[in-house]
Amino acid sequence: MNKIKELRVKLGLTVRELSSKANVAVGYISTLENDNDNRTNPTKETMKKISIALNSTVSEVFF
Repeated sequence: MNKIKELRVKLGLTVRELSSKANVAVGYISTLENDNDNRTNPTKETMKKISIALNSTVSEVFF
C-alpha cells in the first residue's frame, strides 16, 4: 500500500501526524505502508479515515 506513503509524503505529513489526523494507530499506518504483498485488509471505516486525512478518495488511496 505504498500509495498511502506517497500521498502522505506529498502532503508533508509524518506517520505520526497522519495517525493523529486519521485516528488510526501509528503502527497500523506503518504496516499498511510497508505491506507490499497486500496481506493487510483494513476495514472500510479505516480506509475512509485514512483517505479523508490524505485529502483523497478511498479509490485513490487503496485501489
